[in-house]
Amino acid sequence: RNAGDYIFYTDWMWTSFVVFSVSQSTMLAVGAIYYMLFTGVPGTATYYATIMTIYTWVAKGAWFALGYPYDFIVVPVWIPSAMLLDLTYWATRRNKHAAIIIGGTLVGLSFPLFNMVNLLLIRDPLEVAFKYPRPTLPAYMTPIEPQVGKFYNSPVALGSGAGAVLTVPIAALGAKLNTWTYRWMAAL
Repeated sequence: RNAGDYIFYTDWMWTSFVVFSVSQSTMLAVGAIYYMLFTGVPGTATYYATIMTIYTWVAKGAWFALGYPYDFIVVPVWIPSAMLLDLTYWATRRNKHAAIIIGGTLVGLSFPLFNMVNLLLIRDPLEVAFKYPRPTLPAYMTPIEPQVGKFYNSPVALGSGAGAVLTVPIAALGAKLNTWTYRWMAAL
């Protein structure tokens, strides 16, 4: 039984790292750039990331309350990537397009790197398997077996590569949402 639990926690660790790196870097890009361009103040992205980090603590607490190990959900390291976005906006003298292209790329590339700190700090899946026999997960939460050898077996490279490609158009969407927001406000 514990061997299956070990595989479960190992698969969850690596699969969730890649999936969450891509999804959370895009979430960070759209929200942080939206609020930063809305205020026009470099620093707003970091403020947004801080709020999102606190929200994630709450989500982590909810999983823990459901009987999952404390390390099952790791709090993403949002803040340093948001600081790079703020720095880009500040260094390019509030250039919106530079914030989208350069800032968006930096968020996508850096987020998985900063997030890797989480995987280095969490307990070994084998240790977790013995202390926490795996709870039954709904089908959509069951980890996918990792494909060994693909992408040189590097979840950081996969997360960073996919993140860098996706965060730029998502950052552009965040900037565009601003335009719509202003039009909606003007219509009132």
